[in-house]
Amino acid sequence: MGFDVDLQSWAWWPEREDLSIELTRLLGAAQEGGSTIAECYVAATRIDSSDDHSWYREWTRIADANYQRGNAARDSGHLLTAKSNWLRAISYYQSAAFPFDHTDEDHQAAIENMRSCARDYLEHRSPSGEVVQIPWPGGYPLEAYFLPASASGPPAPAIICIGEPGQRKEEYLYKVARYASERGMSLLAVDLHGAGPEARFEELLGGRHLETTIGHIMDYLAERDDIDPDRIAILADGWGSSFVARGIACDGRFAAAVCDGGIWDLHERAFLIDRNAQLEPGMIGRLGLNRVARNISCPVLIATGERGWLKAERVRELYGHLKAEGRDVTLKIFSSGETAAMQGHADNPTLANEYIFDWIASRLRIGGC
Repeated sequence: MGFDVDLQSWAWWPEREDLSIELTRLLGAAQEGGSTIAECYVAATRIDSSDDHSWYREWTRIADANYQRGNAARDSGHLLTAKSNWLRAISYYQSAAFPFDHTDEDHQAAIENMRSCARDYLEHRSPSGEVVQIPWPGGYPLEAYFLPASASGPPAPAIICIGEPGQRKEEYLYKVARYASERGMSLLAVDLHGAGPEARFEELLGGRHLETTIGHIMDYLAERDDIDPDRIAILADGWGSSFVARGIACDGRFAAAVCDGGIWDLHERAFLIDRNAQLEPGMIGRLGLNRVARNISCPVLIATGERGWLKAERVRELYGHLKAEGRDVTLKIFSSGETAAMQGHADNPTLANEYIFDWIASRLRIGGC
């Protein structure tokens, strides 16, 4: 299949929406150091979208080249160039693994290479980062990357970055790390895959009380001597579910949260009532706020795009009911005209991150930002 761009719909391959969305993510990552547009174009023109192994082969080729350039730059003492190449390699390896099941050998090879790049980046970052494990009773240990705000000094504010189930923490190294660092925040990037390329993800999804992971992540961070436990925020990247919202509803220690505020749980409740799975105008008022929305005690930012999975007017309706009940909630809906309007702000993550991290900085009382 050819590479024919439909800029109106962002459908790079109209017959493969999944690959088109992933390529859009990669192009958006170029602004954050997670790719280069030229490399994305070269890889995309070589891909046969009907052949997943063609996709894997081309992104792996680009990823390997960046990984090798990074290692060569490190060996020559050029650490800035090394880190830039490793960050791009992380993004390309992640994309290479994208179409395959986690048990596939190609998927596991790409993920292992991605993890190696992440460790090289953490080791050579200044101050250096850590690979940490967080105990989770009843589940496997969670793995996280901790990036301190500074090598010394008073306890710092911190942000936990975690995606919806299925997302990987490595992408936060290029996607959000600099926004936290520039604002004097330590970063804990965590996912639900555990350690190793062969994630036991189905075990976790099959268990109950997935949201209890949030409390254990907070336990770990709040007990560190270099973190101010009263200034910890959480960012739910993507929020295609209320996973993080449910977690913070059960834990009142967070100073701020960027998440869906319980909107997906409300949407699911509406689905059970209305088999058409449509959240009609006025339905939120008839249902009332759900337990998640009622029990979130910290300030919340709901940031979404008008081209996201849920219609903007439904998000505005939820926001109105939250405000009417006196909740400290802020709503930002990015329009198509300003960009950052796609699901997860894939079309312009920079614009969304600037807004989100400025809001977090103000809530954590970080001056000069």
